[in-house]
Amino acid sequence: MAQEAKLTMVLVDTTVWIDFFAAKSTPEVAELERLLNEGEDICTCGVILAEVLQGIRGDEDYQRTLSRFETFLFLPMNRQVFVRAAELYRFLRHRGVTIRKPVDCMIASVAIEHDIALLHNDRDFDPMETHCGLKVVGISEKPKKPSRRRPEGRS
Repeated sequence: MAQEAKLTMVLVDTTVWIDFFAAKSTPEVAELERLLNEGEDICTCGVILAEVLQGIRGDEDYQRTLSRFETFLFLPMNRQVFVRAAELYRFLRHRGVTIRKPVDCMIASVAIEHDIALLHNDRDFDPMETHCGLKVVGISEKPKKPSRRRPEGRS
C-alpha cells in the first residue's frame, strides 16, 4: 500500500485564503484546514500578504489576520523572482496564453524559486503548472465556479 508523501512546505494563494476567511466550503479550503491541522509548514510571500490584508475592512479583523500570518513562513521575493515572473508571462504569451493577473506570475515564481507546491483556486495557475514547472497541491475535486452574474436590481 502506497503512503502519501508528507508535504514539507506549501505556498497558499490569496484565492484560498479569501475563501478560508469567508468560511466557504471548497476542496481547497478543506485542504488548507488539513494542512493547518497536521502542522504542515504554510508559507506566504509579500504579494499574497498584501492581497489578503488589503481586502480586509475592519481594523480588528485586519489585526487578527496580520497576527495569524506572522506564524507562517515568509518567503523572500528577490530580483530573480521578478525576472522569472516576467519570463513566465512572456513564455506563456508567446504560446497564446494570456495570464489575466500578472501578479499570479509573481506568486508562481516564488513557488518555483523555492521549489514548493502552491495551493490555489485560480485557473491562471493551470498553464503555469502545465508549461512552466509550477508544482501544485493536488485536489481531487475541483469546484465549479459560481456565476459572476449579479442578481436583478443590484449594481
